[in-house]
Formats: sequence, C-alpha cells, structure tokens
Amino acid sequence: MYNDFQTYLAEELAKIEAAGLYKNERIIVSPQSSDIKLNTGKEVLNFCANNYLGLADSSALIQAAKDAMDSHGYGMSSVRFICGTQDLHKQLEKAIADYFGTEDTILYAACFDANGGVFEPLLNEQDAIISDALNHASIIDGVRLCKAQRYRYANADMEDLENQLKKAQAQRFRLIVTDGVFSMDGNVAPMDKIYELAQKYNAMVMVDESHSAGVVGATGRGVTEQYDLRGKIEIITGTLGKAFGGAVGGFTTGKKEIIAMLRQRSRPYLFSNSIPPMVAAAAIKMFDVITSSNELQDRLHANTDYFVSKMTEAGFDIKPTQSAICAVMLYDAKLAQEVAAKLLDEGIYVTGFFYPVVPQGQARIRVQVSAAHTREQLDKCIAAFRKVLNK
Repeated sequence: MYNDFQTYLAEELAKIEAAGLYKNERIIVSPQSSDIKLNTGKEVLNFCANNYLGLADSSALIQAAKDAMDSHGYGMSSVRFICGTQDLHKQLEKAIADYFGTEDTILYAACFDANGGVFEPLLNEQDAIISDALNHASIIDGVRLCKAQRYRYANADMEDLENQLKKAQAQRFRLIVTDGVFSMDGNVAPMDKIYELAQKYNAMVMVDESHSAGVVGATGRGVTEQYDLRGKIEIITGTLGKAFGGAVGGFTTGKKEIIAMLRQRSRPYLFSNSIPPMVAAAAIKMFDVITSSNELQDRLHANTDYFVSKMTEAGFDIKPTQSAICAVMLYDAKLAQEVAAKLLDEGIYVTGFFYPVVPQGQARIRVQVSAAHTREQLDKCIAAFRKVLNK
C-alpha cells in the first residue's frame, strides 16, 4: 500500500513546491535573540521570532532553570493528577492568575493543548460557540472536538457577531471566542464591544492572549488590561512560548469553577506529562522580572512605533497594527518567498507567509519587533527592505 501512497505524497509535495508554497526550515545554532547565527555560519538579525520582550536568552531565566534542575530534577514523567505536580507548578499557576487578575490557572504542555482541551469538557450539543473567523488553528481544532453548535463571525466585525449571537439564543450556554491579537495581521480584538454584546445577549467570553500577553496594555497584561476588563472575562488562554520567555508551556486561566472542571475532564491535561520543573521555575522568574519594571514593555512599544512609522514613510503597505506584529503586504506567494530569501542575503531573517497560513492572494512578510532590538538594528532592517523591494 505504501508504494501507492508514497507516489501520491510525492506528487502533492511537488505541486506545493511548484505553487511556491513549500516551507523550508532554516537552522539556528545560537540562542534565540535579536541577532542569531545559522548553521551556514551566517550571522543575521532576527525579525520573525515571537520573542517580544527579548527574554528567550535572559540570563536570569536561564539561571532559574538551571537552579530548578538541581533542586527539582529534569522532568516529571507523569501527568499532573498521578504524581506530576510539584510546588513549582502551583506557584506558576498562582503567578499567572495574579498577572491576569483571574481566580485560578491550569497549565498545559502548550497553548495548542489549552485551546484543544477547553471546549469539550465545558460545553455540549445544547450550547453554542461563536468564533472569530481569523482565530488561531488551535481554537478551530478545539471547537471541532466539541459537540456545541458552531457559529462564526467575520474578523472583529461586531455587527456580524451580534447577528450570530441572535441566532445562538436558541442554545443553553453561549461562549464567544476570539484571539486577543490576530497573529497574521497584528490587529487587536475590540474586547470592549465584544464584552458589551456578551452582556446584552447573555454570553460568556474566551480570549487567547498568546500574541497579546506581555505586549498589549499599559503594563503588557493583554487585551483585558487594555480595555479595562481585568477579572471580567471568563476564560483566558495563553502561552509561555512567546513574550513570556519563549519556552514551552501553555495555560488556561479564569473563573475557578471552569478551571476546576478542566482539571477533572480536560484530556490534554489528564493525558499529557506536566511541564518540566526548569520551565516552571524560569516562568516564575519571568513574572518577577516583568512585574517589577515596565522597562521591557515600554521599549517594545517604542520600537514598534518607530518601525511602523519609518516603514510607512518608505511607502510599504503595512496592515494597521496595535501589537508588535507588522505585516508587510506583498500579496503574491512566490514574491514573498523571494523577498524573504533576498532579505536573508542582506542579513535580515524574516519569513514569508502565504496560503494556507493566510488566505490566497494575501501573502506577506510578517515582521515581529522585540524589546531586544536596538535602533541601529531596526534601521538596518528598514534599509534592507527598501533595497530588496526597489530591486
């Protein structure tokens, strides 16, 4: 059988490559940072990591991880309810709840697992999920695992959301689900209006803060801070893999009864090993760092404002952004790949995004700014874009 299947796969892969949609991985041989070294020996500036606060190579977080390996070991080899819970896990869950102003937290191996494991334990065929059309793939997959009735509204379109909420009045419980920051465009969900509609139509709200936590809001506490909704949103999911140090691990934080039910019935929690103690310890240290000073968040906001302003002045088509994600629109998939390759020649590491990651005809270079970038590095990136696109 595999001979036939192998032929089919080879043909499909050839089609993907011919369409300019084949994804290649570059290999980094240095720590994740604003400047990195590739296995080719080339040293480049990194403008495509989710390392928003520049903490991926933080000496303080690295030391906390090393200390935890000495005191708590390498891994747990167990799920949480058997013998996989350490004091570090509980301390981290409390730190996350304190940061977001919520009642309790549950940890997962990744936010993909958090989103995959949140819907099915809470809702059934009597209920409704109303989801933004541009929500992350993990939310989409999580919704598919749940028997609740599904409604979808156009990205950040409040008129469409209201229409879907009207239709969903036939169901028992209603849950509106949205990304806080939409990862391909960089726009922020209008949480104030979403909350108003939830109140009007008797619905709960869930927000994925993966690209907004540490970035959006005066102190980086995400969209609930930006819209003065701390403690009012029922469910927040997020990751430790972006602004929060760039490691593994995800979480769901929110109302205590919801978290308690997830501990009892969420399959990715019940059937996956707990995160390693070194990751938990580094994350605890990370929250100490970012809550003791707003320096990193302030620097990130200043860097993003500068980059967007200069790129716009240079004539580039950048989607409106309220985050550290700057989508430089090129529209053509092959062009996006070619531009990314030529920018690498100029010492700028970026990635072209195209279908199926973004819709057909919406190819782009997604530039992600970090607090670790210097003004000189930002200027070099802007100059490289101008040189390559002028050609």
